[in-house]
Amino acid sequence: MFASSSIGQLTHNSSGMLHSEWILDSSASHHMSLDSSSFTFVSSSPSIPIMTVDDILMSLASAGSVITPHLSLPNVYLILKLKWNFVSIG
Repeated sequence: MFASSSIGQLTHNSSGMLHSEWILDSSASHHMSLDSSSFTFVSSSPSIPIMTVDDILMSLASAGSVITPHLSLPNVYLILKLKWNFVSIG
């Protein structure tokens, strides 16, 4: 199941999403971001393989906290090969 919203910076756009935009995702196991500049705290993590819903394998670069003017999330995975940022709501 997929959910999306347009609250503040949490916007769904079918194409051309900015790095500051986030998708609310009820099937995401963790918060995930592709934008390392949005992290305020980053801890090194072992390279854990992450499988996407369409069976693409990606590596976890690190994990940390994301704080923006509209969003504050702990325990966010930094995955550089993502196309979108995801907020886990499941």
